[in-house]
Amino acid sequence: MPLGTLDRTPPPFFRQGPSALTKLAVCSALAVFLMVADTRFALTQPLRALLATALHPVQRTLLAPVDWWGQLADYAGGLQHAIAAESAARRDLAAQAVQVARANQLQTENVRLRALLDLRAGLSVRAHAAEVLYESTDPYSRKVVIDRGLVQGIVAGSPVVSDAGVIGQVTRAYPLSSEVTLLTDKDAAVPVLNTRTMARSAAFGAATGDALELRFMAGNADVQVGDLLQTSGVDGVYPPGLPVAKVVSVDRKVDSGFAKILLAPAAVPDGVRHVLVLDPIGLQLPPRPEPKANEPTGAASSASAPTRKGAHR
Repeated sequence: MPLGTLDRTPPPFFRQGPSALTKLAVCSALAVFLMVADTRFALTQPLRALLATALHPVQRTLLAPVDWWGQLADYAGGLQHAIAAESAARRDLAAQAVQVARANQLQTENVRLRALLDLRAGLSVRAHAAEVLYESTDPYSRKVVIDRGLVQGIVAGSPVVSDAGVIGQVTRAYPLSSEVTLLTDKDAAVPVLNTRTMARSAAFGAATGDALELRFMAGNADVQVGDLLQTSGVDGVYPPGLPVAKVVSVDRKVDSGFAKILLAPAAVPDGVRHVLVLDPIGLQLPPRPEPKANEPTGAASSASAPTRKGAHR
């Protein structure tokens, strides 16, 4: 290529123009002018509004991931808080369930205690409130142990009742506890009165099951299913009028002179916690008057009458 054809002009980067100080001064002056003009006359307000309108979709698009991330963090935090709140609510619900169960138990006990108090008010004998501690370990008998004994005035032979009726009888009294033989025990017996026919008989503990039976009843005895039996009070132990049992079965055997009569106890001993221990009626009777030392008995006076007459002669 001939040297004459080469372009010897300097490139644009090296071209000389206004100096940098001049450019700085002009730009500074223009900036000050624009700021003053925008402040006083709002010259750039339409342009700013136009740019804001044009850039709004872009800003929303760029902010969308940030908003999504914030919403995801809020959702995760809210879910964790909800799970924690649910766990706390379940714990509170479990605690409240225990409290409700305890309250229901206390309410049931209050109802039974009120019934016992009403029963105590209607009895003519002294009564001692007691609590059942545990059931006897003897598998061949039905007995329970209560928390009252000789120290509290409990004596052997005392009737034990609940709000529903007769439970049993104290058979052994210790200083601080007593053993109660239940009516359903095979060796237990209580005199009863049929409230429908007013016929007296005796109820015994059945050999099998938690039931009682009327023994030595004639096959044609006037006993029907549904008859209610109460204590007759003729034994001097149980006060009269206490519920004992209800007739549930009458089997009049032809080959036997006696009927097999099964009874359901009025007071189911299982689950009973509070009972009343009554003093036997015999302890409530006034003692028999004893003759004075200077007064002879009737037989002695009749025997000594002829002697006195003979001496008088």
